[in-house]
Amino acid sequence: MKLMQVGAPGRERPVVLEDGRHYDLSPLTSAVDGAFLERGGLRRVREALDDGALAEIDVVGLRIGAPIARPGAVLCIGQNYAAHAAETGDPPPAEPILFHKSPNTVVGPYDEVLIPRGSERTDWEVELGVVIGKRARYLETLRDARSCIAGYVTSDDVSERAFQLGRPGGQWSKGKSCETFNPLGPWLVPADEVPDPQVLEIRSWVNGEPRQDSKTSDMIFTVDEIIWHLSQFVVLEPGDLVNTGTPEGVALSGRFGYLRPGDVVETEVAGLGRQRNVCGQA
Repeated sequence: MKLMQVGAPGRERPVVLEDGRHYDLSPLTSAVDGAFLERGGLRRVREALDDGALAEIDVVGLRIGAPIARPGAVLCIGQNYAAHAAETGDPPPAEPILFHKSPNTVVGPYDEVLIPRGSERTDWEVELGVVIGKRARYLETLRDARSCIAGYVTSDDVSERAFQLGRPGGQWSKGKSCETFNPLGPWLVPADEVPDPQVLEIRSWVNGEPRQDSKTSDMIFTVDEIIWHLSQFVVLEPGDLVNTGTPEGVALSGRFGYLRPGDVVETEVAGLGRQRNVCGQA
């Protein structure tokens, strides 16, 4: 069971993909958002599928949007793979590094990614995205953390390194929050269909050439540890997106050139779908 949203930006409709067929979720919800997830929406979708209560829908030719409606927050973990920390010249962090992206950076998995005006160092970062399904506040245990997860998505934490690292005072969010800087999807896969999020292959390509090739087992802090840790400092709400860090193989390493208009970036987390974004100029 894979949840999607299809249609023009701002007018997407929710659908579910099951056994190669798409079914209209409009009778259950107008959007895959926090309210839907909090009210047991994924369970209701499964029940409706099992009962044959959903109409099949043809999505051929329709734009594929982000699989969740605009989240209330996009929280990101920096340098969560030891090899990536090393390629940036930093030691592995002692605790999760938190920064934020603007929620309006979230776009569809095949939408255009815009290179910002004045940018010379736009970079890619494939990540495992975690979508929160219920409120997480001062969680007691890692098991509590897992219970707050609705599902998982492929996410690309696009970054402008000069904006992020080259400006006074440390400006990570400036380099992370440019428009279109978080392609997401194509699917939201429910947490109960991903028994172990720490064994997933995670890859990226630029113009067909491999860039990142790792597994989520290489994370310094696991998904459960991240959600538990964040809950000690912020309140996570249903529908929020947590990007869990990227492996080595980004342009910041110095081994590859930065993105330019016309470049094609592909990112994939095993079982969660593959993105393809063409870069344009803002």
